[in-house]
Amino acid sequence: MRITVLRPLAGAFSLCALAACSSDDSTSSQQQAGTVVVSATSTTAVAALPQVEDVAAATNSFASFDFANGTRLPEKATLSIGAAVFKPGASVAYVPVTLNRATPNTVIARVITVNGSGTNKAISGYNYKATEDIVIFRPGDPLRQSVSVPILDAANGQQFSLKLREEPWGANQGTASATVTANAGATPTAPATSGFRNARTFRTYGTLQYEMTRSNMRWSDEGWSGAWSTKLSHGRAQVANGETGIYLDGELHPNVEAPLRYTDEGLVFHTQKLDSPISWAGIAYNYGAVVLSGHNTPSTQIGYGQYEWVAKMPDRRGAWPAFWLISTSGWPPEIDVYEGFGYQSYWDFDRHVSSTIHGGSGGWRTFQRGTNIQTEQAYGLSGYSQGYHRYAVDIGPEYITWFVDGLETYQSVNPFRGHRWYPIMNVAVKTGSAYTDGSGDMIVKSFRAWQN
Repeated sequence: MRITVLRPLAGAFSLCALAACSSDDSTSSQQQAGTVVVSATSTTAVAALPQVEDVAAATNSFASFDFANGTRLPEKATLSIGAAVFKPGASVAYVPVTLNRATPNTVIARVITVNGSGTNKAISGYNYKATEDIVIFRPGDPLRQSVSVPILDAANGQQFSLKLREEPWGANQGTASATVTANAGATPTAPATSGFRNARTFRTYGTLQYEMTRSNMRWSDEGWSGAWSTKLSHGRAQVANGETGIYLDGELHPNVEAPLRYTDEGLVFHTQKLDSPISWAGIAYNYGAVVLSGHNTPSTQIGYGQYEWVAKMPDRRGAWPAFWLISTSGWPPEIDVYEGFGYQSYWDFDRHVSSTIHGGSGGWRTFQRGTNIQTEQAYGLSGYSQGYHRYAVDIGPEYITWFVDGLETYQSVNPFRGHRWYPIMNVAVKTGSAYTDGSGDMIVKSFRAWQN
């Protein structure tokens, strides 16, 4: 989610939020906007190698970087695949994947083997085993990893390739494909064997400051110290985002289906197609969206600490669920803990997760960076619309770390030192369809905040 201040020539002031997000870098000066731990087997190429688990990256290569009050972020590293050789008769080939510099954020790359060419081509199933893998570099990791490709029966001189399936998340793309060759006279490419950090598991370090329960959960139009607001800090619509839903309030809009209600499952965020359009700021909206914002609820706000939601996601095309944080001093900065781009045809609510940070000040975004990953392949996590899952973030002075079901899925150096945050949970609507497929509802079973 994103917020941007638009500055008309006449000098008027308006605030727009929740624009479409690519979860990767953007450096334009103005952008239209907005502990139960489960076990999961990582499918990364180095999963079987000796690793060291640490609370954060072992070393912070960016401790002296000038973040310019959250308006600058270190450059991305560049990821490349390197050529490799192995001895005929070997059972495995080790293909190097490298970064050219330390990374300020998690880098995720999908790689795949490709048959060779020419008279010495190696063929999958005959000479080597077809391999598709995930390579993950976390901040502080060594700059070289290995992808292990099983060799079946490769003769001297036979070759195949390893290539990126697409540009890596969190890094620039360097050499996207390299040749792997059987060579009896060469020294085999050695594997990377140590220094990699395991994914963290979610832990809390501070004092529990806020816990949502059925008895204490309150909401109102403006919100107050004991209640969340049913609108964003600037209003009930997001015209600059192309959103087609107005953020509803049950008291202000009594003729609609209840946008918020508690059931035995949890707090239901109900989105809908309206029987009759509702106008706001001169625009008629045909869909109802829903939001709870803590901008006027100090008990939900923390500086350094942890937030965690337990929720079941919608699966309706056009639904846009999110858990996100905005600085109490104004937007940006912003931390997107979870985002689901249901208005994008590729989005799979049961397998995709997006996490992003947005930097800048005074309504001007100067960067964004994050990841949009298929977590089933990367971490063995899925089923987000089928049951309840945990979405958490740990905000520390050095790093921001994201978790799903207690397992670290992303980490970034923290460029936002000293900010205080308020939480938002919402389901926006961005569609012109009948909006009847699947469920458009998000159900939040619990929400907690810990202040360090």
